[in-house]
Amino acid sequence: MKVLLLLVCLGTALSIEPEYGVGQRKFKVSDKLFLERQRDLLHLFQFINQPDNDEEHLKISKTYSIEDNIDAYINSTAVKKFVGLYKQGLLPRGEIFSLLYQAHLEQAITLFKLFYYARDFNTLYKTAVWARNNVNEGLFLYSFSTALVHRDDTFSFVLPPIYEIYPYYFFNGEDIEKAQRYKQQYNGGTKTYTIYSNYSGYYLNLNKEQSLSYYLEDVGLNAFYYYCNIYYPFWMDGVEFKLKNDRRGEQYYYLYQQLLARYYLERLSNDQGEIEFFNYEEPFKYGYYSSLRYPNGLAFPNRPNYAKLTETYYNYGQSWTFRSRYGFAYTKIQDIEKRLRDSIDAGYIFKKDGKYIDLLASDQIDLLGNLIESNPDSVHPNFYGPWQIYARHLLGYSYQPLNKYKVAPSALEHFETAQRDPAFYQLYKRIVLHFQLYKLYLPPYTYNELYFPGVKVEKVDFDRLLTYFDSFDSDVTNAVYNAPNETWGSFKVKIRQQRLNHKPFTYRISVKSDKSEEAIVRVYLGPKFDEYGRVIEIDQNRMNFIELDVFKYQLQTGENRIERNSRQLYWFVPDRTTSRDLYRKVVDAIGNTEQFQLDSSEAFYGFPNRLLLPKGKREGQVFQVYVIVNKYQAPGRAEVQQNYYFHRVGTGMNYIDNYAFGFPFDRAIVSSEFKVPNSRFQEVVVYHKNVDELNSSQAQNEP
Repeated sequence: MKVLLLLVCLGTALSIEPEYGVGQRKFKVSDKLFLERQRDLLHLFQFINQPDNDEEHLKISKTYSIEDNIDAYINSTAVKKFVGLYKQGLLPRGEIFSLLYQAHLEQAITLFKLFYYARDFNTLYKTAVWARNNVNEGLFLYSFSTALVHRDDTFSFVLPPIYEIYPYYFFNGEDIEKAQRYKQQYNGGTKTYTIYSNYSGYYLNLNKEQSLSYYLEDVGLNAFYYYCNIYYPFWMDGVEFKLKNDRRGEQYYYLYQQLLARYYLERLSNDQGEIEFFNYEEPFKYGYYSSLRYPNGLAFPNRPNYAKLTETYYNYGQSWTFRSRYGFAYTKIQDIEKRLRDSIDAGYIFKKDGKYIDLLASDQIDLLGNLIESNPDSVHPNFYGPWQIYARHLLGYSYQPLNKYKVAPSALEHFETAQRDPAFYQLYKRIVLHFQLYKLYLPPYTYNELYFPGVKVEKVDFDRLLTYFDSFDSDVTNAVYNAPNETWGSFKVKIRQQRLNHKPFTYRISVKSDKSEEAIVRVYLGPKFDEYGRVIEIDQNRMNFIELDVFKYQLQTGENRIERNSRQLYWFVPDRTTSRDLYRKVVDAIGNTEQFQLDSSEAFYGFPNRLLLPKGKREGQVFQVYVIVNKYQAPGRAEVQQNYYFHRVGTGMNYIDNYAFGFPFDRAIVSSEFKVPNSRFQEVVVYHKNVDELNSSQAQNEP
């Protein structure tokens, strides 16, 4: 995948000492002010659905006035707008929050700007403490988290795992109920309870899609998508918050293309084939039962098998015309799709001023991405519209709310739960196909565009690839309720799941070059056969490859042996530190009893490293690797020479080169032009074992 965890500046106040572990950059943090602020921020995320009993927090929340401190914010207009909304009445505490409802979205943006434009950290902290106690829990969590990752003085702080802050959205309702029952039985002292949890596919048999629930419901996968959408929110203005510097529209396309490709590989491992295509006119084939419950006890809406989508059925008996804009979803989606297809086929995009943009004059994938996402950088958001938002309401099968504050969103209407529903992938397959419709009008890459003169990839070699399921614990203590005088940390409950993982591996590439030159190396993993064992031709297969690795390499004249480890891949990140351990480490570092090591991957987001490989089979599942070495092309935006420790959005320096995302698979392939000596396909086999077999001599000696 394309977005690299480039190392971005932590700021002049932070004293750090680099320590390079296996594959991830780690830093020892000794700055007390940084550590104290990290501790205070973590404290705000504890028991977010409960009344705040911290004495300092209560004092601030009762005495701090945003309106009286308007000069403490850079943008007074944003402050006045929030104060006006607050006086009118925000989403009440205890109600369900979803960003995909217009009233909730407006409030979330306004609260985000209040946090974002705080003049300094102390103002931000007081504002956050006030909001933690005075606004809706979900509204606070989303807006505050988004502000933290975008502010100059907070983007390097580590957020606790979202699946531990809000476990209701990641674990089945029965598991949350067990946790709460254990809390009722708790009678003091220090005690830890463990709940052994299964996925919804374990006890439900709605359709064949549920055999993949171990992947669809993986907490790391769903947390990744949640973080994607706080770093690059669909509503965020690219000029005001600098997202336009990051090839935002193209990144939107590539994210979903890669998610689809990764899911397809997992389907093949389970003897399932293509992600199915759906028709709005026909009943939606696959139902979905989430097994989730909201903090207020309301169950997530479900979709039956063969659900009818037309307004006649979807809104039957509901007054949908005026109460909710999404009651029009069935009709609106088809209008938007047709306008997009017509514009792509015509080669022109309408602008708000009535003028046109020629889509074929150059590669306009970034423009098209902004248009399809319908973000503020779109040239005509009213005409093309928020396709994905209407579609999530429609396919999620949540009914129209009684009013704007009494909503019951489906799993598709939250970023942290959307990928649990197989409809997510069917929807985004439609969206990605519109991008590919456009790409088909662009000329395929020629031999000369792919060729790197004087360079040949002679060999690609991978270690034996093994996957397995291992136990993973998540601290879900935030789902239980504490007494006002109860000490945090005495009671602990965790959920233990079996999650897919792989044995670390190394791969090697042998490259021969007739010159010394800087190169860019791309490594992809994709299928070789379909579910019936038939070879897939490369032009029909190109959208099924995931990007394993991309890196710069200085070629030397003669033989070059490149070696990379699976833990080095910066786009793929290890499991996050639990919220409890993170808090303890920070407190211990403040007290000088332990050094705090900050992992760069935890101050950003990335795809779970444990899901790097699709599940293998005991007898082996065949895939293929594609490696291509090209002449390095620097990013379009010149790099600024400074110390970088973490990736940061909006800098314009987030990408390693200037090639298209997914190059050279992003365009149609002509076989005779595609076979260049600086590239190579290599078959690989992924095996699956029980975790107990991994270290046995028998497993090591098996083919």
